[in-house]
Amino acid sequence: MNFISLSRLLTRNFNYNLVSKKRHLNQGSIANLLKRNYTAATVPDQYASTVIAPTFITPSPDSLGFEETKVKKTYRPIYLDMQATTPTDPRVLDAMLPYFTQQYGNPHSRTHAYGWEAEKAVEKAREYVADIIGADPKEIVFTSGATESNNMSLKGVARFYKSSKKHIITTQIEHKCVLDSCRVLDEEGFDVTYLPVKTSGLIDLDILAETIRPDTAIVSIMTVNNEIGVTQPIEEIGRICRSKKVFFHTDAAQAVGKIPIDVNKMNVDLMSISGHKIYGPKGIGALYVRRKPRVRLEAIQSGGGQERGLRSGTVPTPLVVGIGEACRIAKEEMKYDAERVKKLSQRLIDGIMAKVNHVVRNGDQNAIYPGESLLMALKDIALSSGSACTSASLEPSYVLRALGADDDMAHSSIRFGIGRFTTEQEIDLVVDRVVKHVDKLREMSPLWEMVQEAKNWIKQIPKVYMTFTSPIVSPAAIQRLQEVAPKKKSTKEIPS
Repeated sequence: MNFISLSRLLTRNFNYNLVSKKRHLNQGSIANLLKRNYTAATVPDQYASTVIAPTFITPSPDSLGFEETKVKKTYRPIYLDMQATTPTDPRVLDAMLPYFTQQYGNPHSRTHAYGWEAEKAVEKAREYVADIIGADPKEIVFTSGATESNNMSLKGVARFYKSSKKHIITTQIEHKCVLDSCRVLDEEGFDVTYLPVKTSGLIDLDILAETIRPDTAIVSIMTVNNEIGVTQPIEEIGRICRSKKVFFHTDAAQAVGKIPIDVNKMNVDLMSISGHKIYGPKGIGALYVRRKPRVRLEAIQSGGGQERGLRSGTVPTPLVVGIGEACRIAKEEMKYDAERVKKLSQRLIDGIMAKVNHVVRNGDQNAIYPGESLLMALKDIALSSGSACTSASLEPSYVLRALGADDDMAHSSIRFGIGRFTTEQEIDLVVDRVVKHVDKLREMSPLWEMVQEAKNWIKQIPKVYMTFTSPIVSPAAIQRLQEVAPKKKSTKEIPS
């Protein structure tokens, strides 16, 4: 029966193409599936080579009803956007597959073995998720992702305590779903305070303490910023909130599995977790909700009352198993991954800054989390320019604006994200390409030559302007240079 399900998948009018393997990432997930409890089955000859080969299997375009486009053969680009999403670890996929094809019961069905085994898998995954943040499994609520978890936390707490507490505190550099949730609550009559941040990206703890009022319901401050990689002093923030008896929520989507977290030590009351940020599947997340002292939420989704009545709907067993396995692996390999990613990150930074002038790293260098480095003033490079959730907008990054960067610098920034499967060879190639493209762009820019000629007096410019020097200087920047440049007679005018 097990093999029949898989054979149907393999024989459903698909013409398979083998995608070239990349390191050990694509090693035999399908093969492992076939070997696991399928020894009695015979693999048809036409699929034998496909199963044995250590590669992924993908359907050709024509088998899906699409016409194959004739394009010049190209190689897939190097992926350095790990803050947007991570590839699913093959070990995670292997753990999930049986719950798609074999153990497919509804975990809420309590009358037969299919439901029991699915429920057992869900609860085991809940233990893994709780373990990575030092929580009790009963405090973990499964959601569709960090966005839903953030919405549940803010709207749930605010609406439950609205009769006596109408004040909410967050920061100007939170994820868009947090800021939008606060705007919705503001329209409902809540008073929202958006704390500013220092140029380092860190909040001022004294300002936070002064801002908390008797009617403050919740403080929401993210652990690691998804654009600049700065880690907030969560333990200190939690201590302040606990002393003033205010609930503390943190969006830890970029932190869980990458830095050690203990919700009890940090005095966190609610924490949002994302599966696809830790090499797990997309479409699954979790929300930690403290039980002692108890945090009360008003459910924003009605239904069968699953997940302690906080999040109704059938729990997707395969996805839950995936996030659980991702958390288990992340905890076991956290130290190794952190050291390796830190080494690769430093290799990237050193390589670029040694060969490209006028590059500025943004954020507090002592509070940077491993793997996320924002290097400003590099334009038109095929890397993420900020949060994937807002990258479609032409507006400059609100996170960088909150740090004091002007529009030119906010538009001239890119983000490098390094992860578990990144190699030294890829880093070296990225450095080479960045240097090559920046040099090419500078050669094309008449303003860059002007900046080079102005080196004899550019040192007299106040340091604040040096911080925002761009490799391709904008007209606005030239105007600023003219205003602060030493006045002397010259037959050559600087064009505006």
